[in-house]
Amino acid sequence: MSRVYKYLLPDVRSELSEWRQRAEAIPDPELRRQALASIATKEFHCQGGSVYALAHLEQRHVLIPLIVAFQTISDYLDNLCDRSTSMDADDFRLLHQSMLDAVDPDAPLHNYYELRDEKEDGGYLHRLVATCRNCIAKLPGYEAAKPQILMLVKLYTDLQVYKHIRPELREPALLKWHSEHQNLAPELKWNEFAAATGSTLGVFMLFLAASHKDLDQTSAEVIRHAYFPHVCGLHIMLDYLIDQDEDRIGGDLNFCNYYDNTEMMLDRISLIVQSARQDVTVLPASSFHRMIIEGLLALYLSDPKVSQQQEIRSVSRKLMKKSPLTRLFFFVNSRWIRKHI
Repeated sequence: MSRVYKYLLPDVRSELSEWRQRAEAIPDPELRRQALASIATKEFHCQGGSVYALAHLEQRHVLIPLIVAFQTISDYLDNLCDRSTSMDADDFRLLHQSMLDAVDPDAPLHNYYELRDEKEDGGYLHRLVATCRNCIAKLPGYEAAKPQILMLVKLYTDLQVYKHIRPELREPALLKWHSEHQNLAPELKWNEFAAATGSTLGVFMLFLAASHKDLDQTSAEVIRHAYFPHVCGLHIMLDYLIDQDEDRIGGDLNFCNYYDNTEMMLDRISLIVQSARQDVTVLPASSFHRMIIEGLLALYLSDPKVSQQQEIRSVSRKLMKKSPLTRLFFFVNSRWIRKHI
């Protein structure tokens, strides 16, 4: 936490300040509005992701700009698709091609707005992609990590396409997609698998691993297996858990709504927590990854949205029951950061 206060929060704030200035200069009013909204309302995504940079302080000048730029693309596109002026799957896929291009420096750039009415972003999205590529060029172990990163980003892209198409088409498309990839997480229900693909944590952990020159492909694959599906799934299931009221009002898909009752939801999330803890034991410095898991629970369950939803407040209390001191420590710090930073 001392590194969070000393390095992470100021560095992330500085990076986002620059992206905010660039977003303010976007010519198209709708693109500008969504870019600015994504930075204003989702800063904690960048703060949370940048925790991985604290495990290799000597490389934080590369890792924090990379994580912030990549997460900013994710948040911006999520806003564009959630509040989209179109429901065209091809449009959503082309927009998210930018995330694949960001992690594949050899790929050609695309006109990501070609299939939508709003096109003039003043180079904002291309600049985000270029920043990711420039940072990746400074990661000595990236070639070993690249296949695993591309796999995770491809799954993320698929999810964003299917979850944003017309409401009556979403669930059939997601079920078909899950059936094609069920072997990646046979123990998860389709909604839990979909949630796992929506997390960027596995990518950020692989960025961290790639900052070491001795990373090999076998180690990168072990890391991906340790994070996907359970750590990644926990991340997004918690996100959906606290957003249920918000998503209901906005008509957005929420993967916590596919359980028969609250008790089943609690049991499944608890099982994912246990699996995530077990998965990370194979990694070097496994205590760091256990800390990430406890931090996730603390970060999301300390969110003000929890206290505003009676049912979620009850689930939160049960998940926090008999919490280890690490989680309680992060819970207190998460609340303090929200109020004072």
